[in-house]
Amino acid sequence: MTNDTVLSRALIGSDAMIWKIALVLGGSALIGVAAQISVPMFPVPMTLQTLAVLMVGLTFGARLGAVTLLAYLAEGAMGLPVFANGGFGAATLMGPTGGYLFGFVAAAWLTGWLAERGWDRSVWLTGLAMALGNLVLYVPGLIQLQAVTGAEFAKVWAWGAGPFLLGDAVKLAVAALAVPGAWALLGRR
Repeated sequence: MTNDTVLSRALIGSDAMIWKIALVLGGSALIGVAAQISVPMFPVPMTLQTLAVLMVGLTFGARLGAVTLLAYLAEGAMGLPVFANGGFGAATLMGPTGGYLFGFVAAAWLTGWLAERGWDRSVWLTGLAMALGNLVLYVPGLIQLQAVTGAEFAKVWAWGAGPFLLGDAVKLAVAALAVPGAWALLGRR
């Protein structure tokens, strides 16, 4: 399968540059809004940012998904308050959460690459693609969190991964139902 088979391409039906630009701008805006939406969860709230990141990858494909995340990072670096809790700038990118932000690019690319190979058509494969995307974004996130805080790995895990696993599972389930469901609806059209 090729990137012609990703959901955004199937819905739009065009490969024109204007559509790609619109998708990048719309996708980066969606991620910026999702970063501001907090869902109360014990012990820490979760944002919908990772759901948006991985959905962009699943629906845009590897290259366009990664470009969308690079645009998102550039918007935040330039001072737009698009990161979680209205964060922006180099301090956020180099701070304790910066590794996750950089991990978003790899996560979107990976989920997009898997979607281009048909992993976005079934609930189980979409769920697996989301899980792998989450894994990919946690690696640089935890590495940078440890580098910035100097804490031992058990504490870094407790701060930067453990509390989010339940929320990630919920987001994984949402995407695993939504994306194959969208393909099914498109097939009936």
